[in-house]
Amino acid sequence: MSLPTVPFRPFTGTPAGDLPVPAGIAFWAEMTVPADGVSDGVPHVNNVEYVRWVDRLAEMATDAAGFTRARHLREGTMWFVARHEIDYRGEAFAGDRILAATWIVDATRTTVRRATLVFRPADDRVICEATTRWALVNLETRRPLRIPQAIRDAFGTAAEADPA
Repeated sequence: MSLPTVPFRPFTGTPAGDLPVPAGIAFWAEMTVPADGVSDGVPHVNNVEYVRWVDRLAEMATDAAGFTRARHLREGTMWFVARHEIDYRGEAFAGDRILAATWIVDATRTTVRRATLVFRPADDRVICEATTRWALVNLETRRPLRIPQAIRDAFGTAAEADPA
């Protein structure tokens, strides 16, 4: 079974408003919410779609840094979700223009914690905030793998971006 593609595209503008997103390290994307994924009966985006959005944004951010899923597969590695936390702050509807940002909060030897913020610029409404713990896994052994320095160097963390 193949899921429909989440239609995010990179966003290179400057989002308006005062958002809790660290400057310089966040990857931004935008989309217009499609009708598929909207719940029957209650015409808002189904909560399962938010998980798909978080996954797609992480994929796009790592692709932009040169660490595509195809590259990871060639190298026998892949990022696996260890934990998702999603706070639903508002509803999204078919036709809404959505902006989203994702960034690395912190890292351990084998994992990164990636934050995601999704909001609707039309009313400056935060739709959801998520934090996902991603583990780099050796596909042959299915065991966590030390994150190579090249990957660490490609992404800053929120702690490193904070001048305080």
